[in-house]
Amino acid sequence: MTEMREVTHSFSGLKRQEMLQNMSETTFDLIVIGGGITGAGIALDAQSRGLRTALIDMQDYAAGTSSRSTKLVHGGLRYLKQLDVKVVAEVGKERAIVYENGPHVTTPEWMLLPFYKGGTFGKLSTSLGLRVYDFLAGVKRAERRKMFRPQETLGHEPLLKKKDLRGGGYYVEYRTDDARLTIEVMKKAVELGAQAVNYAKVEELLMKNDKLVGVRVADQLGGDGEKSSYSLFASKIVNAAGPWVDTLREMDHSKKGKTLHLTKGVHLVFDQSKFPLRQAIYFDTPDGRMVFAIPRDGKTYVGTTDTNYKGDIVNPRITVADRAYVLRAANEMFPTLGLTEADVESSWTGLRPLIHQEGKDPSEISRRDEIFVSDSGLISMAGGKLTGYRKMAETVVDKIAAMLVAEGLVSATALSPSRTRTLPISGGEVGGSAKLESFLQSKISQGQRLGLTSPEAALLARRYGSNVDAVFALVAQYWNEAECRKMPAAVLASLVYAIECEMAVKPADFFIRRTGALFFDIAWARQWKAPAIAFMAERFGWNEAQQAAYTAELEQLLHEAVNPLEA
Repeated sequence: MTEMREVTHSFSGLKRQEMLQNMSETTFDLIVIGGGITGAGIALDAQSRGLRTALIDMQDYAAGTSSRSTKLVHGGLRYLKQLDVKVVAEVGKERAIVYENGPHVTTPEWMLLPFYKGGTFGKLSTSLGLRVYDFLAGVKRAERRKMFRPQETLGHEPLLKKKDLRGGGYYVEYRTDDARLTIEVMKKAVELGAQAVNYAKVEELLMKNDKLVGVRVADQLGGDGEKSSYSLFASKIVNAAGPWVDTLREMDHSKKGKTLHLTKGVHLVFDQSKFPLRQAIYFDTPDGRMVFAIPRDGKTYVGTTDTNYKGDIVNPRITVADRAYVLRAANEMFPTLGLTEADVESSWTGLRPLIHQEGKDPSEISRRDEIFVSDSGLISMAGGKLTGYRKMAETVVDKIAAMLVAEGLVSATALSPSRTRTLPISGGEVGGSAKLESFLQSKISQGQRLGLTSPEAALLARRYGSNVDAVFALVAQYWNEAECRKMPAAVLASLVYAIECEMAVKPADFFIRRTGALFFDIAWARQWKAPAIAFMAERFGWNEAQQAAYTAELEQLLHEAVNPLEA
């Protein structure tokens, strides 16, 4: 156990192997397996208390569920239908905390819930449900629910179906960039001294006297097919691997009792020219499911499905049936649009690692989280929601800290209580939500003085928050090189920052998790993929085979975003 250090570890993709070597030469208090939002949250909470923490992920950070959600930090209004009051109360209160700690990646979004004759929700149930929701979630006065008559409802969103409309409920959710939220949480943990490496797969659990003492990991990016292996050791090991939680429990021979139940969710993206939605909508479908339609950055996205899933966990795919379901739901609620398959610009598919409940349909399964501790000492975190990541992390680290103290491995006085309730994540030092807009205006002006356009400067300021100064410095540094490469300086600076400060090591890391472009600006991704890959090849020293492989991987992902599977 060591005091929390303020020395920032590198988070550069260029130093991954060096970092893995360093990690193998250190004994940690805690190793976190899994670099999604749950694992990132645990790493931040643990490191900020004074626990020496390491994190590894077999893929990129947020490559699983945490880049494929509905991208809402929401309170789970629909769980009131299931009378899951505890979930609504817990995650509802967390929304404002997540927002205040990183207002550059999370923003309030007024949501309209229309209700129709014969629908799931009526005027009374909607009004009462939203009132209870406001109370349970501790919603501040300015964001409490309002009720609209039919004409007011259509005034907020004219595209809505008019037939049998009885009115609408109006309430606040919080929209986020789930992958960037995860990466900013991870970066904050690293700033406080945690060590984290992506593309490092656990291949063996290391035991001593039947107790878990470490993991053997294989570097998934070893050159020329070589995968270097490293042994990492820690007092405690947390399994926060999302859909792979049970895979690790099987390695530990502790997969018994409660198990995971994976369900699949699909979202479709349309350009605003095809789907000019101006108001976020939450609506029910004839089969009783609830679907979101949300405007974002010139696009509209719609989802989600909720179906049982047994296929490839690493790369879940949208099917023709999934696409048809979401299109049908959108066209029923917005009948004047006549959306077709050709209008779908992009899509994504994610898995929910829920805890199995016998006899329940996917939509009925609770989103509660649970902690399992095996005989070997493996601590597994299962279930939960993105919204509750911080509280989940606090809970599991409380448990780990108590175990370490009880076993005499740390002194109780050496550990601080959880600090994350008021700890800004990386990029979040903007003066809180109240000062965000003035911060952004100041940075947009600064970016324009560098030669950026106003939209370019605004995009960088919103994406990177208080880290934007580092990106602006790269804009100035790489301006001439960007011209030589026939790339905008803002694009090249973002790429360099992703490599050097956010451990992007593949083109897909940059175009999906660091920018969200494959989902929300697929034309931009196609436009800049070639010069970006050429730059990365030079920077990382890829040979022709490696460059071809990474190019093919990105091309395949671009293809899959618009071409569903037949079955």
